[in-house]
Amino acid sequence: MIEEDHCVYVKRSKGNFLILSLYVDDILLAENDKKMIVATQGCLSSKFEMKDMCKASYMLKVKILKDHFKKLLGLSQETYIKKILE
Repeated sequence: MIEEDHCVYVKRSKGNFLILSLYVDDILLAENDKKMIVATQGCLSSKFEMKDMCKASYMLKVKILKDHFKKLLGLSQETYIKKILE
């Protein structure tokens, strides 16, 4: 668990990582090793009813930006900010 945010959990193992972000009944997973996601989903689905919504592009009005070629992950609130300014 990240001390500043009690809804974000990080698991590190042999140079790999998995980040689990939890909001009410929504879970967002990010990783650098697919095996960690498969194992985590298997563990969670054995205890809870779950539906995999596949790759996320937005969560809580935050756009998720991914560049697999450059191995970058980013977040943007541009749409939300424009709506507020209007």
